[in-house]
Amino acid sequence: MSLLKKTLNRIHPLLKPLSSWYLSSPRTYRYKNIVIKVLPGVFHPGLFFSTQVLLKYLEDMNILNKRILELGAGTGLISIYCARKGASVSASDISRTALLGIRENAKANNVSINVIESELFDNISQSDFDIVIINPPYYPKAIKTEKDMPWFCGEHFEYFEKLFYQLKGYTLGLEALMILSEDCALDKIKAIANKNSLDLIQIHSTKKWGEWNYIYKISE
Repeated sequence: MSLLKKTLNRIHPLLKPLSSWYLSSPRTYRYKNIVIKVLPGVFHPGLFFSTQVLLKYLEDMNILNKRILELGAGTGLISIYCARKGASVSASDISRTALLGIRENAKANNVSINVIESELFDNISQSDFDIVIINPPYYPKAIKTEKDMPWFCGEHFEYFEKLFYQLKGYTLGLEALMILSEDCALDKIKAIANKNSLDLIQIHSTKKWGEWNYIYKISE
């Protein structure tokens, strides 16, 4: 277990009500020259490492004129960053609160983003994109409300079952990037990918506060 996870476990009785209170109201977050609003129930990119790790990785990628999809975009921060770098960007989410926030954040940052309401690829054609960026929910628990969506992948990892099934057969012409933490069930998620004839190839790793974050390329 990571140092961060051990620390959170020790202070959990205090942290949970404090974080719930903080996230119950709209919050403003700045990443470099991008300022976004985080609506209640939407994943806050400043309180966790995964979004920042992805953004740092994207700094070294040439995405000019690339067609990019941020799948499950949350606040749309990554989409806005990619649009600022000259990519043609679509941002999807199943949460209508998130979709509202993405539209507002794109407008506030003067970028054009195609916003799509979709559960994974249900309303999206993978062939329309060069790169797909995925920062998934990975805790195994049933989803009961919209606020559960950024965190939980279903009691039996249904999110990953559907994601890898939909991606099967499309990854040869698509660069699909996904970030995961050592805090998730990596072996279980990799096994679901393998069941769908897909591999998770680690292409980057970063350790923050004692916790490893890994970026994988999803490949056949």
